[in-house]
Amino acid sequence: MSGTNNCKSQSDLTVSFKKLSPWGSITLRLCKKGKEHYNMLSRNRRPARLDTSVPAQSRARTSRSTRRNWRRALLFGLSALLLFVNWNTAGTGKTAASPDKAAVAAQAEKETAAPGSPQSGPSPDASPDASPGESVEKLNQLPKGKGFVYLDEVIPDAVYDIRYYTGDNFIGERIDGYNGPFAITTLRAARALKKVNDDLEKQGYRLKIIDAYRPQKAVDHFAAWSKKPKDTLMKEKFYPDVDKKNLFKLGYLSSKSGHSRGSTVDLTMVYKRTGEEVDMGSRVDFLGPISAHGAKGLTKEQRKHRYILKTAMVKQGFKSYSKEWWHYTLKNEPYPSTYFDFDVE
Repeated sequence: MSGTNNCKSQSDLTVSFKKLSPWGSITLRLCKKGKEHYNMLSRNRRPARLDTSVPAQSRARTSRSTRRNWRRALLFGLSALLLFVNWNTAGTGKTAASPDKAAVAAQAEKETAAPGSPQSGPSPDASPDASPGESVEKLNQLPKGKGFVYLDEVIPDAVYDIRYYTGDNFIGERIDGYNGPFAITTLRAARALKKVNDDLEKQGYRLKIIDAYRPQKAVDHFAAWSKKPKDTLMKEKFYPDVDKKNLFKLGYLSSKSGHSRGSTVDLTMVYKRTGEEVDMGSRVDFLGPISAHGAKGLTKEQRKHRYILKTAMVKQGFKSYSKEWWHYTLKNEPYPSTYFDFDVE
């Protein structure tokens, strides 16, 4: 600010805006002395001196106008000062995020973490209890000339939840021979199951496949587990009312299984519209009286659902197993006496 100022007693407000002004620093100075009033707001502008020779009434109006200008200049200066401080702080990166915003940012980062990152849990390959929903490449090593197929290639609309590939089964670990979450059957069984699924879709349902072809080594795994009486990890969930040592005797387990012949399946139904599993009165592989066809204690809806599934399966040439509502074998199976042992992969 240039110019002469003879104020003996003055009140100055000086603000520097080196970053705010592209022309350099601007100084705001407000001074009042007697009848002379100065109102200056520029860098190199001299203040206009009021003419004291004008009438008093004019000087009064001028005085009021000057006071208004003084107040406006003061407000402008304070506002500019605040803008300068905020700008300077933001420019140096000193503005800290509030705790709430920081928490939201952390949560968002966690939720958008890529699959396989620590937040997403261990990799499926790191645990035998991997999810059946993981992406596993088919090796396409089915026995040549035997007529086996991947069921999802014949019935893509069905739901697949191969639980012996996971730990969600009565043993509590991945079963031997299940190297992928795939359902394999003979082509003859697959075609019959497609007709079943087509019939159910007309009624608002779809098939959910839990198990199909089962290697003989998997059946041997069951037998070895049955000889470990202290291993009852999954008893509450799968066989709470049955003594483990009686599972073979009661017909729930066997040293040979129709699944190894390639035309036997364990399955249930889901609602076509929602994908929600239908209430059948017990889960698949629940080893107990409630799982039998005609079991007591079922609700009307549960009996109805079992009847719908059984009717559709029998219509397409499958036979049921009295102790397990989910277990069906194709009557006209191509390998009634052959038990295969190739891996599911």
